[in-house]
Amino acid sequence: MTIACALTVVGSINADITATTDRLPAAGETVGGGRLSRSPGGKGANQAAAAARLGARTRMVGAVGRDAEGQEMRQALRAAGVLVDDIAEATAETGTALIMVDSAGENQIAVCEGANAEVSLDGIEFGEDETVLTQLEISMDLITELAARVPGHLVINAAPALPLPAEVVDRADLIIVNETEYSLLPQLQEARLVAVTYGDRGSALLAHGEQIGFAEALARKPVSTVGAGDAFCAALTIGLRSGLPGEEALRAANRVGAATVMDASAQPEFLTLDHYLDSSTPTVKDER
Repeated sequence: MTIACALTVVGSINADITATTDRLPAAGETVGGGRLSRSPGGKGANQAAAAARLGARTRMVGAVGRDAEGQEMRQALRAAGVLVDDIAEATAETGTALIMVDSAGENQIAVCEGANAEVSLDGIEFGEDETVLTQLEISMDLITELAARVPGHLVINAAPALPLPAEVVDRADLIIVNETEYSLLPQLQEARLVAVTYGDRGSALLAHGEQIGFAEALARKPVSTVGAGDAFCAALTIGLRSGLPGEEALRAANRVGAATVMDASAQPEFLTLDHYLDSSTPTVKDER
């Protein structure tokens, strides 16, 4: 398979601070015995790192603060193979996500947007042959600007679930959501192409609300589900833009997502996308 995808990710960059505990606390409850870790994150950065490791030519448009975390996040993306020249230095601190993960891999996340509120398209150019992938951890005004300015293929991961302007839904070539987000955004039933993930029940492609493709999930006992949706978005976008049929692209994206949940990091290592076209192949880099 030839990965024919020049991808620009416009989105959030966060420093993840994660506490892993046996179970998630209820409201007002303290749960002890946790393990603390710090790692690169943010939906935009996670998608960019995954895309580059899967084999796409990837650049990141985003913002970090003038702090040590910003330098670390930029270096993590560079190490993943992402072009980082369009990551701006903001006046605010680098965005931070406070994450709790339990022994079943379920999570609770609180995001402090910080520098992500200052992401701008000033001076950014997009080519006709370029695919742009974005998410909703940046301002809706910026999403609307992308819909007006991107001349090529536009993919929107509508997460977290927020109502989208009609012109954004009409313009998007692909919108990616999970089943909860799809139920919260009834306007997506009119979108030209939507991918919906159903966790351990697989994923589907819908055109104007009608299912046109489906792929089963791979059974996994997750370590963490934090970055799985982001890796799925990157893999599906690359697969479809490289010419894979819909269901084949879904299957590959499901396998990439399954590999992600077996890693505690939101930005794990991957093989290139062609290794995920056959379920008998390894799913993480260290198994090669």
